[in-house]
Amino acid sequence: MIVSKTDGGEQHISYAVLADYIRGCADGCASLLPKEEIIAPGDFSVCLAGILAERGVESTAAFFGLMEAGFCPAFLDPQMPLPTLAACMDSVSMRVLLTDKALDRSSFVAGTRIYSPAACFATKNGKTRLPVPKKDSPAMMLFTSGSTGAAKGIVLSYENLDSNAAGIIAMTGITPEDRLLHVMPLYHTNGINNQLIAPLLVGATIILADRFRPEQVPSLLERHAITYMTGTPTHYSRILPFLRRRGSAGLHSLRFLRCGSAPITRELHSIVENAFGVELLVSYGLSEATCTTAMNPPGNRRIGSIGIPLKGQYVELFNPGSTEPAAEGEEAEICIRGPSLMLGYISKDQKLPFMNGWLRTGDLGRRDSDGFFYVTGRLKDIIVRGGENISPGLIENIIRNHEAVSSCCVVGAVSDDLGEVPVAFVVFRDRCSVAEQVLRDRAAAVLKPAYVPVRWYFLPRLPENALGKVDRNALRAIARNSGSKSNHLIHICP
Repeated sequence: MIVSKTDGGEQHISYAVLADYIRGCADGCASLLPKEEIIAPGDFSVCLAGILAERGVESTAAFFGLMEAGFCPAFLDPQMPLPTLAACMDSVSMRVLLTDKALDRSSFVAGTRIYSPAACFATKNGKTRLPVPKKDSPAMMLFTSGSTGAAKGIVLSYENLDSNAAGIIAMTGITPEDRLLHVMPLYHTNGINNQLIAPLLVGATIILADRFRPEQVPSLLERHAITYMTGTPTHYSRILPFLRRRGSAGLHSLRFLRCGSAPITRELHSIVENAFGVELLVSYGLSEATCTTAMNPPGNRRIGSIGIPLKGQYVELFNPGSTEPAAEGEEAEICIRGPSLMLGYISKDQKLPFMNGWLRTGDLGRRDSDGFFYVTGRLKDIIVRGGENISPGLIENIIRNHEAVSSCCVVGAVSDDLGEVPVAFVVFRDRCSVAEQVLRDRAAAVLKPAYVPVRWYFLPRLPENALGKVDRNALRAIARNSGSKSNHLIHICP
């Protein structure tokens, strides 16, 4: 069953009714949209169709209905400005859009077809012969967040989706008795693959909130006897104040919580577990590998770790730029192999991040003696100071462990002499602060001189992107625009 939660109330939909909606939409889409006219260019034939609609049963049915009709659907970010949305669609030659919003059609490329999901449901004739997809056929498309440049369209196959779901189901042990609270965006891979496809395959109940409202989460957990939910560190930190006011009553049905999409501090991890009274299972993955690659197993989670590989997936640490295995205990690039790897990017001019069949993630990590992996940084975030590679994560861990520090981020700033030098951005806990020299001395006591930040910035909060990840590009811009000035209290509006 799916329970769609909106301001107007709740809509309870059985699997049988949802299946009817999906078949109806599939039939309508096949009648309305001649696929041979809208195949996007690229290395494989794909019929793209975007969905820009409110979260709910209708948009969910439209997504799976498009798949069943042989299209490759993609949920789009409803908060995206219209010019950006149109540009993203054009970048992948997407010429079909299902939307429940009134849009200025002049913003889109000529020939773009715009329909409402209701029109597709109403057009069904019951006579259309729908294709049976092959496992390597395009199933869906995701746009990357685009935080490091232009957004890329990632095409996933049916095999990709099956592999990810099978791994999640095996690791978490979800069953028809489970009840998931769904609060993450549908345009994000986790919102589709882990929170629609996986629970639907086992027959679980999905409580689909129309959007994330932290003040409503405690009551939803209690009223629907939720057994698990997934969120980012930002989601959980925003829920905590409302959970404290309400107390832990009504949380007895929870089995575990899941966390992904961004790093979580050890302190926040412990606070969340204490507040909810269950384990918080941190996971790791990329859209290019469908969704989740590694996860902490229930009953054996390790704070600070991203866990162990899911069934059917393979993770290795290679020396950057090669497939030469790193020495035991060394920091190296995390690489992934297996049936979860994407078919490719929709645009021919996008360089594929594969090497000898391995997906290069760009993440640095290490593995302990029990096979648990830990992310330690990003290759692109490495600071090259006078020819020496400096990992920001190493510096951040030292600063973050000071009792007055809530969070921090270290980035490289341009230096005429050394190329790059590390600078630190620090957020203090409520009513806490220390002098810059105290933090500098702490870093200097355990780090090489080259690792000690040359400038320190104290912020009310670190800037984040839409997925709750720290926006390092924004911090680099602050460092660049402030020149060599030090010890500035910079206010960043939320």
